[in-house]
Amino acid sequence: MTADTKTAPAGDAAEKTFTFTNDQTGESWQFPVVEGTVGPPTIDIRQLYQQTGHFTLDPAFTATGSCKSRLTFIDGDEGILMHRGYSIEDLTDKSSFLEVSYLLLYGDLPSKKQLDEFIRSITYHTMVHEQIHYFFRGFRRDAHPMAIMCGVVGALSAFYHDSLDIWDPQQREISAHRLLAKMPTLAAMAYKYSIGQPFMFPRNDLDYAENFLYMCFGVPAEPFEVNPVHARAMDKIFILHADHEQNASTSTVRLAGSSQANPFACIASGIASLWGPAHGGANQAVLEMLAEIGHKDNIPEFIERAKDKDDPFRLMGFGHRVYKNYDPRAQVLRESAHEVLHDLGIDNDPTLELAMELEKIALEDPYFVDRKLFPNVDFYSGIILKALGFPDTMFTVLFAMARTIGWISQWKEMIEEPALKIGRPRQLYTGPAARPYVPIDERK
Repeated sequence: MTADTKTAPAGDAAEKTFTFTNDQTGESWQFPVVEGTVGPPTIDIRQLYQQTGHFTLDPAFTATGSCKSRLTFIDGDEGILMHRGYSIEDLTDKSSFLEVSYLLLYGDLPSKKQLDEFIRSITYHTMVHEQIHYFFRGFRRDAHPMAIMCGVVGALSAFYHDSLDIWDPQQREISAHRLLAKMPTLAAMAYKYSIGQPFMFPRNDLDYAENFLYMCFGVPAEPFEVNPVHARAMDKIFILHADHEQNASTSTVRLAGSSQANPFACIASGIASLWGPAHGGANQAVLEMLAEIGHKDNIPEFIERAKDKDDPFRLMGFGHRVYKNYDPRAQVLRESAHEVLHDLGIDNDPTLELAMELEKIALEDPYFVDRKLFPNVDFYSGIILKALGFPDTMFTVLFAMARTIGWISQWKEMIEEPALKIGRPRQLYTGPAARPYVPIDERK
């Protein structure tokens, strides 16, 4: 089978096609080449099986576009991340998480009036149904917070029946606002439950990040004042994790949503996918690596081990599967990490001191610089979250909180797509061919 790309006239416009030719039979088939706003051109192979009788095989879907999307664009070679055309650097520098949430959900940055109305809606949806408090009692105290989040978020569909009609635009919007608003409340409840402290009700006078920190670290017995440096870092972490194209959890949400499942169930499926250590657990793996290194005096030894291809040790939090250059989110979060550590001081925490020393050495070592193995967003987010006082079991929960707006926006975009159909990947079957059934008393 050979292939060739050509540009052929199509009416008044030029249309690119991709031609596949069977070298044995001489048969040829043409498929349209579709181009997005930016990024590589795409061969539309939806008619491949009907025309050729062949499927494509693409394990992990690394060369397959599963959908069209207007939300997020990544150029891994150039280190670019954009939401709706706005660079992640501009958004983290000039916007809040809720402003970015509005952008992802509705397509444009809001006016002052639109943002005020959106913030008001989210703020007044942060309370959860009182019976959900009792729902938590069914979990063991030592249950992983992500296990709790999977169950409780999925159970929201049992409490909010009035917004489950996915074909009603108003109900879709109510569900979107509810999920965005209630996720911090549920995440804080999962944390409080795990440490045996009473749940803290949300406060309408605080912004999104402030409210979350208050619900996590406040107690009823005394007033709690949110540190503005910590709230600002938290808000940036939320922005930087809001959406990231068709990653595993986002694809899971879309696939679940393609079956017309309710939005709460779809987001719960995304949480389950994110829970996997290969996806959402990287920042936790960073702290586990730092614990293994133990002391900054041991860094040179572990640096050499990381360079040895025969040694299983790897520097976690360095390099990225998508970004072949510097992770643009890491550059933003690096500044926040240093700001938080400066505010708290790192002299009393050897792990954080170790992390900063490792960062310094890795950024100067030619082995890592030449291979562009720079610290990524997980390296810095893990450091910040530890510095703020979160246990590592909460790291993926916070990731899920931030990514919820991306999941919702991707789900909403998919539901509103006229050509929506249930996802149904194909396979290359490699099992036994048809064989006769042998009665049990004749089997050897």
